[in-house]
Amino acid sequence: MSATSPSPPLPGAHRALGLLLAINLFNYIDRYVLAAVEPEIRRAFFAADDPTAMAKTGSLATAFLLTYMILAPVFGWMADRFSRWKLIGACVILWSLATAGSGFAATFALLLTTRLLVGVGEAGYGPSAPTLLSDLFPAAVRGRILSYFYMAIPVGSALGFVIGGHLAAAHGWRWAFYIVAVPGIVLGLLCFLMREPARGAADGAPPPRHKTTMQDYLALLHNRSYLLNTAAMTAMTFAIGGLSFWVPAYIFDFRKAGSLEHVNLVFGGITVVAGLLATLSGGMLGDRLQKRYGGAYFLVSGVGMFLSFPFVVAMLYTPFPAAWVLLFFAIFFLFFNTGPANAAIVNVTPAPIRATAFAVNIFFIHALGDAISPPLIGAIAGHSNLNTAFLAVASVMLVASLFWFCGMRYLAPDTARALAAEGAPAKHGPEGNDG
Repeated sequence: MSATSPSPPLPGAHRALGLLLAINLFNYIDRYVLAAVEPEIRRAFFAADDPTAMAKTGSLATAFLLTYMILAPVFGWMADRFSRWKLIGACVILWSLATAGSGFAATFALLLTTRLLVGVGEAGYGPSAPTLLSDLFPAAVRGRILSYFYMAIPVGSALGFVIGGHLAAAHGWRWAFYIVAVPGIVLGLLCFLMREPARGAADGAPPPRHKTTMQDYLALLHNRSYLLNTAAMTAMTFAIGGLSFWVPAYIFDFRKAGSLEHVNLVFGGITVVAGLLATLSGGMLGDRLQKRYGGAYFLVSGVGMFLSFPFVVAMLYTPFPAAWVLLFFAIFFLFFNTGPANAAIVNVTPAPIRATAFAVNIFFIHALGDAISPPLIGAIAGHSNLNTAFLAVASVMLVASLFWFCGMRYLAPDTARALAAEGAPAKHGPEGNDG
């Protein structure tokens, strides 16, 4: 098919991107503040010689993910039918209040409960935000646009480590949760002032001719690109989620590379620079290659993940400070897939079921990914050491790259089928070939 010039974004698209990016930033600040202060939480609630302490504090990450992944499909179904902006606003306010509650928790059980509530709030945000952007920006630039949105992952994660490490050292770990909750409430209120775009508007799709049926959702089970992408992202999330939660404790407790505040500051700086550069460059490269090769989003994702693995392994056996350099390159290649992989989800699913598609993706990548790996690393480390635990979990990165490579040939035809299902004209890229 012939390619035409890309359609412009819809009115208000960049304002929506800015607000959703800010919300996503505090989403990841909240997640990694917990990781930054984990050693202080462990010391506050458990004895120093408790061999199960690390597995229990690792369960704080699992608690958040438990409600997040279970409720994401429910909120995804709602987001396909009701106002996504109102849903996002209410859920952002809920998770911000729960974050503040984490600081007030007097017992470990109460802290666990607040992390469960944070997951409830984020379950309403995760499936909705990328689908709003897909309705505001055309497919030809979605890799880049979603890279802007998801650059909140490295930046927010880094700020979480820096803010958590600094506030824990200066005022105690509880203040880290108090401080990051306030901006989230403000951002949640702003969502109620935003206008809802028509679903599929950026694809040129007409209004839906019929209500979405169960058959529309079951079609995801036959969508090879979607299934392989979800499998790859699950393996990636298993590795990244486990490693990132324990990196501060690994470098501080196991490698003895400096104070906790210093470790969080350096690790945060490396994460923000490497992650930001990789997220943006991965999205831009994916969009550029996608114009000539329909499987480019998966190619970029698979190569990045494959290259990251040897740097992770080398970092485990290299003394600090040289290990910081290897960690930089490991993080760089880890984040290379963020924009392309999420753009692929959007492009291979019709607009009326995109929020559900993201929600199902969220369920599986967390249920089989980072809901398992943080306590698993803690359990392995409690009976062996963190080097052994990190090596075992990092090996799954190679599985992620394999899934993406296998999906390359299916991405173009599955994208074309999604556009046809919407009744939208095909406007971009070589969707008509098998790669």
